[in-house]
Amino acid sequence: MKSLINTIGLAGCVLAVNVVFAHGPTPVSLQNVPIPPVPGLTDGADPIVVNKTAAIALGKALFWDMNVGSDGMACGSCHFSAGVDGRVKNQLNPGLKSSHSSGQTFDIFPNGAGGPNYTLTLADFPLHQLSNPADKFSTVTYTTDDVVSSAGTFSGDYMGSTKLTGSNDLCARSVDSIFHVGGVGTRRVEPRNAPTIINAVFSHRLFWDGRANNIFNGSSPWGERDPDAGIWVKVNPKSVLKQRLHLENSALASLATGPALSDFEMSCRQRTWSDIGRKLLSRQPLQNQKVHNEDSVLGTLSLSTAGNLKPGLNTIYKNLVTKAFNQQYWSYIALGPFGNAPGQTPYTQMEANFSMFFALSLQLYQSTLVSDQAPFDLSPVDTNVRPTWVGLGKTDAEIAQLKRGGTLFFNNHCNLCHTGPTMSMEAITTNATLLTPTPGKTFGPVATPIAYGPNAFGAGGAAQQAGMTQYPNAITRDFNANFEPKLMDVGFTNTAVNEQDADLGLGGVDDFSHPLSYSAQYLEYLKGNSAGIHDALVTKTRACDFMAGMEINLTNPEYLYFTALDDIILDGSREGLLRTNNCADPTTAYIPSVAAAQAAASDPAGDPRMALSVKAAFKIPTLRNIELTGPYMHNGSMANLEQVLDFYARQGNFFHENLHANVVAISSSVNSTALNAFGTSNRADLIAYLKSFTDERVRYQKAPFDHPEVLVPHGHSGNAQLALQGNPLNGSLAQDDILVVPAVGANGSVTPVKPFLAP
Repeated sequence: MKSLINTIGLAGCVLAVNVVFAHGPTPVSLQNVPIPPVPGLTDGADPIVVNKTAAIALGKALFWDMNVGSDGMACGSCHFSAGVDGRVKNQLNPGLKSSHSSGQTFDIFPNGAGGPNYTLTLADFPLHQLSNPADKFSTVTYTTDDVVSSAGTFSGDYMGSTKLTGSNDLCARSVDSIFHVGGVGTRRVEPRNAPTIINAVFSHRLFWDGRANNIFNGSSPWGERDPDAGIWVKVNPKSVLKQRLHLENSALASLATGPALSDFEMSCRQRTWSDIGRKLLSRQPLQNQKVHNEDSVLGTLSLSTAGNLKPGLNTIYKNLVTKAFNQQYWSYIALGPFGNAPGQTPYTQMEANFSMFFALSLQLYQSTLVSDQAPFDLSPVDTNVRPTWVGLGKTDAEIAQLKRGGTLFFNNHCNLCHTGPTMSMEAITTNATLLTPTPGKTFGPVATPIAYGPNAFGAGGAAQQAGMTQYPNAITRDFNANFEPKLMDVGFTNTAVNEQDADLGLGGVDDFSHPLSYSAQYLEYLKGNSAGIHDALVTKTRACDFMAGMEINLTNPEYLYFTALDDIILDGSREGLLRTNNCADPTTAYIPSVAAAQAAASDPAGDPRMALSVKAAFKIPTLRNIELTGPYMHNGSMANLEQVLDFYARQGNFFHENLHANVVAISSSVNSTALNAFGTSNRADLIAYLKSFTDERVRYQKAPFDHPEVLVPHGHSGNAQLALQGNPLNGSLAQDDILVVPAVGANGSVTPVKPFLAP
């Protein structure tokens, strides 16, 4: 297919793209898919974790423990409902990621309300409303850059905490200038919607903008980008040395170091990981939260008995750390090298390394949260690895509907982003692993196992038609809405949920002002600027796996491609190791020379051959358990699957240069053909197909999705017009309303998790 694109030029791009859309990879079963390996974590001669079972127990306790937060927020406070946040009160952020001043103030919903302490209703959605929901160019009747997200901390300046009792840190708290009702302070709300943690272990990067790096450095989200990252290693009884970690496939650990220090999510300002370690290490885990005696991980440590649930575990955090982790990270007894908070005893090695203990134990715990028993996973598959739905107890009518829904899914090109076992292109390592020919290796349903190799996601090398191969490319060159090829990060796409300046997403920068995007760094690689590369895998990019190559085999100038008239070189020739093996089209295995790339980049008008499409691009989410994980999109702007289908049927909310071609290739809502996903019968079929991705263990919180009790702040006493002050933390803050999420054991709950805003 790349040959076709590279010989017909720009005029034929639309045709070529539509030919590709007729095929492409398919979602496949998650059963027996391996967790991405983390060399050196639990294996090797000197592993970091020496007792994986203890580490998982530590991680589960820490994930759900409200004491981790400065004022009662646990990690699980925003992920207690099918891995997401089911709250509806005080869940609005004014759009603080926006480049516009409107992002600093709350908008008023059509009903005349909104803002802090507002209770959301179905009538508030979608947040972008049109006179004709089928036509994005129809009159906009309401729109906002406000975001539906997750309430977190009151924030304030950190002053200290106690070691044994007292959940809340000592902080200088006051009324926030944005989050308040009539001068009464409310909890702050994150600027993006909280995605599900279930199956997150398969992601290459995490957070909507990808800032949780694939490489874990031991102490921050930024991987190799952070020059100060590291942990303390005991060299001998008299000395320690600060060293950087380099743990691959550890985006979950990178992510874990963020929320607990965020003054939107869980923390007062200026709190450190050493402070959190000092607060927790001598404490009983979950000391104020009930733990089910049949908890699948913590049951043997629980103080509960059948019918008598009690709070806490029969140990302290320090004991779990020493049992789980290699002693070189905690056994140094001297004080001094690790710093100290003013007026306090210097930190211990164990306190100083608490970021690592926390992050890696959470990663190991969350690695158990794999939902691979949905009907879609259990169904036998046909020769094109699509489910037959036979043997699942479904009627002929139900099977026919699921097959129609699957056809709609493919005909509307949903499979070009939502594919593979996680139903996301972003699972780079996992997808590449399964596409690698490996004799004797299979995955998928027991009745019809799927062999590793190029046909794992569909016959005829279907995955390769979407730029997916055994090589874990993190960058591609794909088409925008104008069918112009641009460099893009694999697994991140602009679907025009917002106008582009409402949130830059992947187009933003990290804490060191470096681009978050791999594609932006690839431009620096092409130009020979090694100082502009902050993620090493960028230098391993294979141009011949791009959806549209960098060059075209012509002897005349081409607007969108380098040609023979330019100085082009074989990809990999700079390193002396050509990247020409197993290419779909070896003629695309060329890149511009450094001189040619520099010349193109210096064009003041912007040479389209070096163009990026990363602005307002966001991580492609999984579709697993999608019926339970609303509200949807990075801004939480859609409440249910019907609204999501409305959005895609009208091909997004806006039209701009970074909108992906996959979106505008969806069958138009004004088209009455069978491909139209907007029609009532087709919509029902497609939603039935999407619901086949729901694992009933998630719906009923059965192991491994069971959990301890967690008390979640759910807005404040009062409403959006009047909040009652008098919070024990500070009299000027609003009183919390509390949602009690009960402890659930391995056998789950009789009450199912419901979709967002479901009656």
